[in-house]
Amino acid sequence: MTTRRPTLDGAYFEDLYSRSPDPWGFRTSPYERDKYAATLAILPRPRYGAALEVGCSIGVFTRLLAARCDRLLALDASPSALAQARRANADLAHVELAEAVLPGGFPDGRYDLIVLSEVLYYFAEDDLRAVAAQCRAALAPGGQMVLCHWLGETDYPLPGDAAADIFIAASAPQWRQAASRREPEYRLDLLTAAT
Repeated sequence: MTTRRPTLDGAYFEDLYSRSPDPWGFRTSPYERDKYAATLAILPRPRYGAALEVGCSIGVFTRLLAARCDRLLALDASPSALAQARRANADLAHVELAEAVLPGGFPDGRYDLIVLSEVLYYFAEDDLRAVAAQCRAALAPGGQMVLCHWLGETDYPLPGDAAADIFIAASAPQWRQAASRREPEYRLDLLTAAT
């Protein structure tokens, strides 16, 4: 698999949000609603201490995930998306939203859960491997990572299956695929520490 494009930068996403406040229909799409429920359902723990959500967009899933976390740091590359996410989650004191472009802007800290939902295919292969290494290093002992990716055709740097497979391979041998779910439109993968 060869990368079709370089890693997409913050300007790419800011342009999308300048044209539409909800370019993927996060608030209204049945696909998104079902995917959010499936993502939460694959998580084996009822609660996580510290969590990191990469690519929070306008904060719809952030709000759902926050109900399962003591502390949640949610990142996005688009200031416009983050402004909406801050409004949508303003009443949640345990949620922090921050602008970041990975891999260069990966946050400090240790996390019990890292969620990478529909973001890995925005990275070129080398950057994707760097993000995998950063996630491995940021996971607290016993931590978990959940990946979710759309499987349809895109013009992103990588297709969903390839992005997930590269990330999972780059996470081995310390992390293994503990659970997976495949639907016609998306795949979910849960990674846990290898025993």
